[in-house]
Amino acid sequence: MRITRVISVGVVCLAAGMLASQSGAGARAAATARSAATPTVSLRSTAYGKILVDSKGFTLYLWAKDKKDKSECSGPCLDVWPFVLVSGKPTAGPGVKASLLGTIKEKGGEEVTYDGHPLYTYVSDTKPGVVSGEGNTSFGAPWWVVSPSGSAITKKP
Repeated sequence: MRITRVISVGVVCLAAGMLASQSGAGARAAATARSAATPTVSLRSTAYGKILVDSKGFTLYLWAKDKKDKSECSGPCLDVWPFVLVSGKPTAGPGVKASLLGTIKEKGGEEVTYDGHPLYTYVSDTKPGVVSGEGNTSFGAPWWVVSPSGSAITKKP
């Protein structure tokens, strides 16, 4: 009888320990899933229609001067129009075509591209949802917001 109790208590303690470690692993998995759930590129509805935005909701732009999979922006240009950088593979939110996402190597890491267009944010867009860089011609060519198809939206609403 005494041996049975000792073994039973041992089995209960072992089971409780296993459950605790599994729930810890479950919590870690859930936290990882939450952190991985924020896509690199998403869509936002604006006066321009649906446009691409980054993981924080800031407007994304392409530059007419860039070549396919090649950024022409450097030096002072990057102070005003920072690259959208990622570590790893960029992810697509609903309505964004994952097949159009890519990266190119740039100073500072991997710059996100969409349909071959390097993507940028604009320093004057001070909060998510602001679109103040549309049509700007700083650094020698126009900057445009990007449609879900990957084309520049060049018409003002």
